[in-house]
Amino acid sequence: MTGKPVVNIADIFSQTAVEQGEKTAVIEASSGKKLSFKNLLKLSDGYGGYLSEKGVHPGDRVMLMVTPSIDFIGLTFGLFKIGVTIILIDPGMGYRNLLRCIEGVRPDIFIGVPKAYLFCTIFKKPFHSVRKKFCCGSSFGILGQDIRNKARSWGQTFSAYKPVKDDLAAIIFTTGSTGPPKGVRYEHSIFASQLDRIRDYYGINASHTDQPAFPLFGLFSAALGATTVIPDMDPTKPAQVDPVRFVASLQKYDVTYSFGSPAIWNVVSKYCCKNKIILPGLQKVLMAGAPVPGEMLKRVTSILSPAAEVYTPYGATESLPIVSIESREILEQTLTQSKRGKGTCVGRPLPGIDIEIIQIDENRIDSYQNVRPVATGEIGEIIVRGNVVTRAYENNSEETAMAKIKDGAGFWHRMGDTGYIDKEGRLWFCGRKAHRVKTVSGVLYTIPCEAIVNVHPDVYRSALVGVPVDNYKNQEPVLIVEPEKSFTGDIDYLLEGVRNLAAQSDITNTIKIFLVHRDFPVDIRHNAKIFREKLAVWAAEQIAG
Repeated sequence: MTGKPVVNIADIFSQTAVEQGEKTAVIEASSGKKLSFKNLLKLSDGYGGYLSEKGVHPGDRVMLMVTPSIDFIGLTFGLFKIGVTIILIDPGMGYRNLLRCIEGVRPDIFIGVPKAYLFCTIFKKPFHSVRKKFCCGSSFGILGQDIRNKARSWGQTFSAYKPVKDDLAAIIFTTGSTGPPKGVRYEHSIFASQLDRIRDYYGINASHTDQPAFPLFGLFSAALGATTVIPDMDPTKPAQVDPVRFVASLQKYDVTYSFGSPAIWNVVSKYCCKNKIILPGLQKVLMAGAPVPGEMLKRVTSILSPAAEVYTPYGATESLPIVSIESREILEQTLTQSKRGKGTCVGRPLPGIDIEIIQIDENRIDSYQNVRPVATGEIGEIIVRGNVVTRAYENNSEETAMAKIKDGAGFWHRMGDTGYIDKEGRLWFCGRKAHRVKTVSGVLYTIPCEAIVNVHPDVYRSALVGVPVDNYKNQEPVLIVEPEKSFTGDIDYLLEGVRNLAAQSDITNTIKIFLVHRDFPVDIRHNAKIFREKLAVWAAEQIAG
């Protein structure tokens, strides 16, 4: 008996492109440039053919440092057609992390815009494994030929590589929100399974126009026959999105579907509410990367048509999407409980995904037989299995062993999150496992505790952290609040209000130390995950000082 054939997403795109023909495939909002599916297919063939002729082979590791554009999409499909492993790293993670990650994956080929090409030339040590470099952009000949011109003039078809089970399609790095960024190994089967979820669960097809704030999602849209609008923004700084430009392209190109960080939709929804802008054509919005506050959900739904759907899928770089919920269920059923400290409801498992809650364990769990399940409604550690769940980290057997639990021929992935499953089968998120605060009187979980004080009208967000006491045997809980940007009132009065809220809840009444921080450090990719580790160090300094 043979297994299901492994699909190359570039093959799916090629078939879709032939069907869609002259329909617009990609639009660059910043320049207004457009390309049809027919010509995007030619561009991907051009990149695949030219790079293959120049010595890029199946299995090569290609460091791709090209900004979101028509060429990024065409080039990525071209590389998938060759059968290489594409390495994608957020440049905003900081030079130290970036260089460490590059050196760790040992790329064979480098392809980048002129600025990145210079970066590769200057920092030679991390790129020592690179045997060929290509510049994607004009450098007036200084950095060699611009491969964009070569791809456009290629003029021949190029057939996609047929992958087998273990062939890697990409290595994508985590944000590093709770430790050093890790390279996640993406087999071709993972991309194909993600594509199935986006098509079947969220109903995305050729009738849609997508404006993805995360560049990789443009590939899925193109493969499904949807038009992709590349927004005029820096994807590494979503919280700094220009709402005027973002909304303008939504309106100009009749966008029906958009995926982005809550940080983007926080800015966009406030702008629309202030200027009384409604986006009636936007049928679906997906927000992922961090818990979405109820007040933001209310704002986002208020700027859309009554029939529009707003989803908040849950997952991670290692497994996405695995759980989802629509805004109506949150606003009508679960939000009240969240405000009382019950956690954030992230919904039910998607078809083909299994979720379980086990007792929290800091050690490796080598076999599923050793897991200890918890009762319904009890907080524990979240584990998941399914065909969108990745199998390993790149060159990191120790982290892989910590994150995976063998179960016969399969495995479970440990999300590193805490939560519980309610009687309706819904998953509730209670915070990262590493962020829970272990006190003398018990364990405190970040999301439930923070929700108690987040209802204060002058609090934008809050963060529970632990400061070591008793020679590191226990932690002193500290609740830090970030005021709304518009807040100009008395800090002591604000803290008094926060203390009163905390004192009235059984969840937070043991917390005695409260601080104010004007600008929380957050992750690069989504600008929404709070770096509680950094805040814990800051809190310890404030208390000691």
